[in-house]
Amino acid sequence: MRADRLVATLLLMQTRGRVTAAEIATELEVSVATARRDLEALSAAGVPVYPQPGRRGGWTLVGGARTDLSGLSEAEARALFLLVGPAAVSGDARSALRKLMGALPAPFRTEARAAAAATLIDPAGWGERERRPPEVVGLLQEAVVRRARIRFAYRDTEREADPWGVVGKNDVFYLVAGTERGRRTFRVDRMSAVTITGQGFERPVDFDLDQAWEQVVGEVEEKRARMWATLMIDERFVWVLRDHFGRHCEVLETGADGRARVRVAAPDARDLARTLSGWGAAAEVLDPPQVRAELARLGAELVALYSPDQAVAGKVVTPPS
Repeated sequence: MRADRLVATLLLMQTRGRVTAAEIATELEVSVATARRDLEALSAAGVPVYPQPGRRGGWTLVGGARTDLSGLSEAEARALFLLVGPAAVSGDARSALRKLMGALPAPFRTEARAAAAATLIDPAGWGERERRPPEVVGLLQEAVVRRARIRFAYRDTEREADPWGVVGKNDVFYLVAGTERGRRTFRVDRMSAVTITGQGFERPVDFDLDQAWEQVVGEVEEKRARMWATLMIDERFVWVLRDHFGRHCEVLETGADGRARVRVAAPDARDLARTLSGWGAAAEVLDPPQVRAELARLGAELVALYSPDQAVAGKVVTPPS
């Protein structure tokens, strides 16, 4: 898990003072590229880790070799736990996080604990990804830790909210927040002009980000899975369906011929047909009849629009709205 590696990387640097990405890769049994990305992530998050150029260069933890985290400033400790906290999804990683927390100076622990709990990572996707987190994610995390109200534009409407937590789902980020209408969830890449107002707030004492997000996911999944379809597809391509449909892709069985029987879901028959039609004959939908009918309708429209006879006759077929 990445949380384990980040903690181990930091402790290794504390012991040696200066290390290279190759040395970390050897110690932690990862690739040099992975070790370099972890070092860059620590540095970008505000942890005092810097590269040193030259033949005898490497990466240095400013302040020299240390056996604990007492040399970190409050801001640096917060930055570290904002980075490590969301990655601590396994039991071992959470144990490492607790040990790391105990190594902090006592005055910093409250804010570091808040930083570790400010963000949740949900690896199951909803069929879409972003190449990189929006820059505003860092500002939202800061507002969550500081418990500072924010103002922002969302779908051309100016709003105010109390940020309770940030969730990353397959690299798409969401803000769980309190508003005058109760708890709401906002997609971060649709937020703009985000500012911290300076007003504080008190988060509900019974709020738990994991539980709140589980409820949000349940509500969304209920809407996304109103229609299921069963299809046959080459087993080699099942991963593509899983990447698109996420948890709404279930392999029922795989035959000796290498074909897999799979169930996928979407809000309705038209959504399923639009997605599966791109597979052509490579995906054979067995049921329900509504999806098969939608596929036939789409196929007929495409034939009418793009067949050579239509082009020669100069006819124009207007596609449905």
